[in-house]
Amino acid sequence: MADEIQPSSKKRRLDNSYTPRSDTASSDELAGNSDVERRRENWGGHTPDVYRSPLEHQQGDSVSLSGSRSQSGSPDELAEDASSYWQRRRSGINSMPSSRENTQQESLRGDESEGAMFERETRECVDGRPSSQTPTPLSQEPPPKPERLYYKEKFILQGHQLGVSAVKFSPDGSMIASCSADATIKIWDTATGRLIHTFEGHLAGISTISWNPDGAIIASGSDDKSIRLWHVPTGKPHPNPFLGHHNYIYSVAFSPKGNMLVSGSYDEAVYLWDVRSARVMRSLPAHSDPVAGVDVVRDGTLVVSCASDGLIRIWDTATGQCLRTLVHEDNPPVSAVKFSPNGKYVLAWTHDDCVRLWDYVEGRCIKTYQGHKNKKYSLSGAFGVYGAPGGGVSAFAASGSEDGAVLCWDVVSKKVLQKLEGHSDVVLDVDTHCSGENRLMVSCGLDRTIRVWEEDRSPSKLEEQAETRDESLEDEPLVPEYNAQNTVDFGDVGVDVDGDASMGP
Repeated sequence: MADEIQPSSKKRRLDNSYTPRSDTASSDELAGNSDVERRRENWGGHTPDVYRSPLEHQQGDSVSLSGSRSQSGSPDELAEDASSYWQRRRSGINSMPSSRENTQQESLRGDESEGAMFERETRECVDGRPSSQTPTPLSQEPPPKPERLYYKEKFILQGHQLGVSAVKFSPDGSMIASCSADATIKIWDTATGRLIHTFEGHLAGISTISWNPDGAIIASGSDDKSIRLWHVPTGKPHPNPFLGHHNYIYSVAFSPKGNMLVSGSYDEAVYLWDVRSARVMRSLPAHSDPVAGVDVVRDGTLVVSCASDGLIRIWDTATGQCLRTLVHEDNPPVSAVKFSPNGKYVLAWTHDDCVRLWDYVEGRCIKTYQGHKNKKYSLSGAFGVYGAPGGGVSAFAASGSEDGAVLCWDVVSKKVLQKLEGHSDVVLDVDTHCSGENRLMVSCGLDRTIRVWEEDRSPSKLEEQAETRDESLEDEPLVPEYNAQNTVDFGDVGVDVDGDASMGP
């Protein structure tokens, strides 16, 4: 079925012809001589390039990743210009732009580790209130973290005529949006599985969708080179499409305020659009290969992009400056990127059967998740939360797989918490939603189905969780111990910051 659907889809696959590197250069060294250097002289007054088809690129145009200086021998000016930015951002990465230089707030939280902050802010997102206001019993310990997840299939949604490229919960979780190679967008009721509406208007397959923050508008990107907005309450399309890209549109993402839309395209560019006027505010000369994924950080100040050139780039939305370039030693194509809920990390999907968690401020890969299959297609996923009733909240990462499964990993231990099976073909996208104790997951793929999964919180499953935990106490620790000089805290464990040495390259 994959061969039947793939040609008419957005081609949710990237060229994975790459050769693993035999050297041991670090990520920063590999990124230092990226193709940003070729544009450095014109950065201040950059105008959009006339983009060529990837087929027109000659071998000599490939990205150089071997050094950290330009041909003139001067250091990377972009890195120097960005250094002061990162110093400011270390003290205000979780604040809105108006307060990101507020060092007083940072001093009050000076003893809080990055991992603890991740867990705290995840809990705030779930509970809807600061963790300091969350009542904590003083006389008893909170329930332990479950050793695995127990999601079960709730609905199978059918209606698309070709493979389903992407699926997303609305911000309040009441609806699910799906898009397909059949050029339609469908809106489903999460509680009943009922089809609410079908949007039609694109002239080719749709590869990406994004809800705006209030859940009233959906943006979609298509192989017809256009982006369209759809008003969900009325079922009507926005009259003016967003035109400007010169090739297939792979990824779109709204800013947290909903006034800006970010798009990545096969034409190798990233555009920042003004939603009200449908005009390009800024064009970023992002990559030397098709841009596969984009995302916006929680305060709207940063954009992350990735491409089949193997690079992940962090951009300042206010200036258009490239602040950081991340690349793994083997340089595998990167098909999707997601900011973590607290905005400090980036989750990246690569065509070497790995999902990696990056500390982009430090420029280091700190976790590698394995167990799924991903060599050919552009897969994506999401962060989720889990925990025992009345206990703390922990984070997991979910991803589709080319063998038809959905895998969920504990973010800290890298342990596979659950492998969901049900799809008969490649699972292209996964999304999660949590509202109090109600936790859902949705997946889609080339089998033309959408599957909604619900966490099983029955008493029998809770007892099984407790038994599983008791048995696991006899096993070896999931995470090796590291010395204090070589670790950062992520939750309750130490995380290797030297490239995830416990998992290998």
